[in-house]
Amino acid sequence: MRDSRLRRAMNTVFGVTILAIMLFPLYWMVNVSLTPSNELLSPWPALFPANPTLAGYTSALSSQVPSLMTSIAIGLGTAVLALLISIPAAYAMGKLRVRGGGVVMFTLLIAQLLPAVVLTMALFALYARIGLINTYPGLILANATAAVPLSVIVLRAFISRIPDELLEAARIDGAGPLRVLVAIVIPLSRNAIVTSALFSFLFAWGDFIFARSLTTGNELVPFTLSLFRFIGAQSTNWNGVMATAVIASVPALILLVFAQRYIASGLTGGALKD
Repeated sequence: MRDSRLRRAMNTVFGVTILAIMLFPLYWMVNVSLTPSNELLSPWPALFPANPTLAGYTSALSSQVPSLMTSIAIGLGTAVLALLISIPAAYAMGKLRVRGGGVVMFTLLIAQLLPAVVLTMALFALYARIGLINTYPGLILANATAAVPLSVIVLRAFISRIPDELLEAARIDGAGPLRVLVAIVIPLSRNAIVTSALFSFLFAWGDFIFARSLTTGNELVPFTLSLFRFIGAQSTNWNGVMATAVIASVPALILLVFAQRYIASGLTGGALKD
């Protein structure tokens, strides 16, 4: 009994230590964002801000709000487009047994391995011809091309677990493939859909390569690109830079907290078979 308690205590201490190490950069980011710039020049910055200030947040919000709204719009558009493509695709490969489904899934896996810069070069050449540079549809489509493969993989694993008898009963009642998808498959796949939508949004939210390569000037500036420019212009204003990074993490944190139970179920939905 004593050995068991000691083992649990050691595991707890180990887990807390690892968690503290992983979260320390986040804490330091918040700490620096609240510390006045002159105090950051000290050789040994304080672990806690002695004279906290919100000047960094004021500076960040005054210049970053438009780009935040831009990234939110692009992220939402990417999530919607990715779901519109991946839900029917996952349903077809998971339940309709379409010919070539295995080849398609293998292709999607290969697409996940391609460097984003390769795709960016191809998209830039295409966008320059059809006029999608500096446009919301262009960035949404670019981010969706990277988000769709993962969404299809996650959704297919979940949809495959839906009992065939349930879908067959709906077909006997006269429901066609589209009706079965809308009335049965989508409601039962809620967790996987939320997971896929969240991953698609977060991918678009954190994208820098597409934002940097498929935009020019100041007509359309996603948040990651705006943060990059802000760091270059405020290289000595580190509390403002860190305040911007804190603000950037808030939407993702809110989404993760809200959808964490759906994510756990959506990711493990296809791991076991009945």
